[in-house]
Amino acid sequence: MAEQAPLRSQLPILFGAAIMLSISMGIRQSFGLFMQPVTAGIALTVSDFTLALAVQNLAWGLLQPVAGALVARYRFRPILLTGAALYIAGLATLAAAHGLPGVVLGAGILIGASLACTASAMALAVSARAVPPDIRSLVLGLITGAGSLGALVSAPLAQTITAAHGWRVGVLALLVLALGLIPSAWFASRADRIAVPTAPGSDIGEVSATSALCTALGRGSFLIMTGSYFVCGMQLLFITTHLPSYLAICGMDPMLSAEALGLIGIFNVFGSVFFGWAGGRWSKRLLLGLIYTTRSLVLGWYFISPPTPASTLLFASMMGCLWLGVGPLIAGSVVEMFGLRWQAMVQGLAFMSHQLGSFLGAYGGGVLYDALGSYDLAWRIGVGLGLLAGAVQIISALAVRDVAAAPAATRAVGAR
Repeated sequence: MAEQAPLRSQLPILFGAAIMLSISMGIRQSFGLFMQPVTAGIALTVSDFTLALAVQNLAWGLLQPVAGALVARYRFRPILLTGAALYIAGLATLAAAHGLPGVVLGAGILIGASLACTASAMALAVSARAVPPDIRSLVLGLITGAGSLGALVSAPLAQTITAAHGWRVGVLALLVLALGLIPSAWFASRADRIAVPTAPGSDIGEVSATSALCTALGRGSFLIMTGSYFVCGMQLLFITTHLPSYLAICGMDPMLSAEALGLIGIFNVFGSVFFGWAGGRWSKRLLLGLIYTTRSLVLGWYFISPPTPASTLLFASMMGCLWLGVGPLIAGSVVEMFGLRWQAMVQGLAFMSHQLGSFLGAYGGGVLYDALGSYDLAWRIGVGLGLLAGAVQIISALAVRDVAAAPAATRAVGAR
């Protein structure tokens, strides 16, 4: 394998990772648009449909560290291409579904397994290997931002074709879009040619997967970051899964949902790039806490009063700025703490927590709605836990900074 080459020669890898992430996340973020037509078309309840999406996120989360460990053993290419094939199979299964088992298998298990191989953790692991440390945080922000652009295509495409031809044709249209995963995964996996730098003493080097996991789980700052990431997943999946249904219940135009998801995608580009840039200058874990706190306040502001088209689009714009900016911060924090060798697996472990939260946000929101007939309790829980997670993350980041500053202060006093 070659040593790390100039950035220009790595552009095919970065473009491949960005396109792969854009397609996989864009389609996945559009599934909420199918809730109303699918439940009406094959006689499912809201909680049935959200169960399938919850299974998707659970499968994604549980398989993410496994996929990361497989990359360490077999390299990126076979894992990424397997994920592309699973995505296509999942959409085909969903389009042919006539009941809950087909929806759970297609939209849940197969798509979830695919996302573990093609979505953010893998795209950022590929990109982190391809760039030098001094620009890594910014590049990770750019990849995350570019990855959100898929929603600008997939959401309007799914909404327009579903309205004209039915939800099955809408899913098939997304399947055609998903074919682009194959070439993009091929180019992204050229990262296999890049040698992993020699690990510094504080990183996880050439050890077993079990030893790498034990090292990660033994670090308190990583556990706090992972726990806060759980709440992040709960909030985001509650919004993407239930916002279209909430707006339909409130009598809003169905296209407003697609417009809101599209705005989230647009403003996520700016948010991801900004937080990627900021993560190269300030504490990544402190920025994470600020994102969680601000996002929770915005969520509470929106749901406390009946929605209007203007408030919904403003909410989507603000939420987009705070959406996946956590991605480059989490990935960069993992590299800082543990190095590149086991990044895909350790980041996958953090992401598993995120997806367990996603399971709760998607399925729990549906259960509470079916039981209570409204989303009031669901959004209040999301806001409360988000504020708690943000506060704990901020306190942890400040504590780590103070501990790191203490030896420097001691050396300065000794020098005098």
